[in-house]
Amino acid sequence: MFKKVLIANRGEIAVRVIRTLKELGVPSVAVYSEADRSSLHVRLADEAVCIGPAMARESYLQIPAVISAAKVTGADAIHPGYGFLSENAEFSAACRDNGIAFIGPSPESIRQLGHKAEARKVAMKAGVPVTPGTKDCVSKKDSRKEAEKIGFPLMIKAAAGGGGKGIRIVREAAQLEKEMTMASGEAKAAFGNGDVYFEKYIELPRHIEVQFARDRHGNCIAFPERDCSIQRRHQKLVEETPSPAVSRKLRAQLEKAAVDLAGAAKYVGVGTVEFLLTQSGEFYFMEVNTRLQVEHPVTEMVTGFDLVREQLLAASGEKLSYTAGHTVPVNGHSIEHRINAEDFSRNFAPSIGRVEEWTLPGGVGVRVDTHVYAGYNLPIYYDSMLAKLIVWAPTREMAVERSRRALSEFKVTGVKTTIDAHKLIVESEGFKSGKTDTGFMERLLAPAEPAKAA
Repeated sequence: MFKKVLIANRGEIAVRVIRTLKELGVPSVAVYSEADRSSLHVRLADEAVCIGPAMARESYLQIPAVISAAKVTGADAIHPGYGFLSENAEFSAACRDNGIAFIGPSPESIRQLGHKAEARKVAMKAGVPVTPGTKDCVSKKDSRKEAEKIGFPLMIKAAAGGGGKGIRIVREAAQLEKEMTMASGEAKAAFGNGDVYFEKYIELPRHIEVQFARDRHGNCIAFPERDCSIQRRHQKLVEETPSPAVSRKLRAQLEKAAVDLAGAAKYVGVGTVEFLLTQSGEFYFMEVNTRLQVEHPVTEMVTGFDLVREQLLAASGEKLSYTAGHTVPVNGHSIEHRINAEDFSRNFAPSIGRVEEWTLPGGVGVRVDTHVYAGYNLPIYYDSMLAKLIVWAPTREMAVERSRRALSEFKVTGVKTTIDAHKLIVESEGFKSGKTDTGFMERLLAPAEPAKAA
C-alpha cells in the first residue's frame, strides 16, 4: 500500500477518499484553492497545500501545481476523485513520469476509453452492442453527410469529458450546423477538446450503468447495475441500484459486456460502463467513465465494498479484495439523491451564500456524503453539489419510503437547495412504480394543463 496519498480534488469526494485512507492508516494530503481554505477536506487531511487562486483553471486544473504539491509533501500516489483532472491522460502520464502512482487507469487506457469515439471502437471490437452512430469524430465539412447516414433525430456528443456538457439533440437538418458549433464550443471550454461525434437519438431510454473494478492480475468484478434515468439537462439527479427494469438475465448480459470491455482495454482500476436501455429491452453501449462515479455509494450500500479501497488496491499492484468471480450478489436496494445549491422554485437557478442551518438526516440505512457544515460559505467557482443523501433498505419499496423520511429530516437554511425537488420525485407515482426514463423530469415538471370547461 502507498505511504502517503494526495487527493487532487475538493468537496465531498476529497472527504470521501480521506476517510478510506484514514481507515487504512495511510496519511493524506489535501490540495486547495484560495477559495477553499475553510473547506472540510482541508480540515480532515493530515496535510494541506494551497495550489492557486479560486478559479479551477488556475488551481485544481494546474497539473504542475498538483505534481509539485505531491513532491513537496512526499506523496507517492495521487487520487484524482471525479471531475477536474480525473480523466486527463496527460495528468496520468505526468504522475508516471514523476514516479508518482496515479490511482486510476493508465494514460493509454484513458486515451482509449476516456475519448468516447475511441471507446466505441473498443466496445465494437469486444462485441458490445453500440448505439448507431459515427465511427470517428465529425468535422463540420462532413457533418451533413454523416447526419444523413444516421438519420434524425440524432445526438451530438463531446468526445472528451462528461457531465452532460457538449451534448445537443438535433431533430432536423436545419439545426445541425448551429447545434454542432455550440456543442463543440462547450466541449472545448469544459474539457479543452472540441471534438464531437454523432449518435442516433433513442427516445425515452433508461440510463443504465455497470460499475467494474479490474486489477493487474486480470481479476475483474462487475457490480450490480445502477439506474440513472432521472436527469435534468443530462445531469443526474437520482440514482438507484438495482434497476427496477433489469431482470437477472439482462443483468448478466450487462455485467458480461462491462467485463469484456474492461478486459479488451487491459484496464486497471475502477470504471463505469454506461448503457442506454430501450423501451423494448435492448441495450446499447454509450461510454466509459474512467474514474470513480458520483453515484458510487449506492453500489457500496448493496454490496458492502469500499470502492475507493478497491482503487487503492488495484493502483498499488495488489489483487482486488474479491477474486472469486466476475459478479457479486445484490443485497437490498439503495437510492442516492444529489442535493444541489439550486433554487428549485426558480427553475433550478444557482444559489450562493452562507449555510446557516445544516441538519442532516440519520437513522438505519441512511448515509450522507458531504463537505458542508453550518457556517460554511459556498464558493461560486465550482459545482453546486452540497451533499449526497444515500439510503438503503431490504426492498425498493422500503428504500423509497426511507428516502421520503430522510428528505423530510434534511434541513438547510441560508441557501436554496433541491431538497423539495427530490421530495416531489419520491412522491410521484412514476418513481414509486419504478416506471422512469430520461424524460421523467421533463414530464414531472411540465405545467399542468388547464381543466376543460364542461
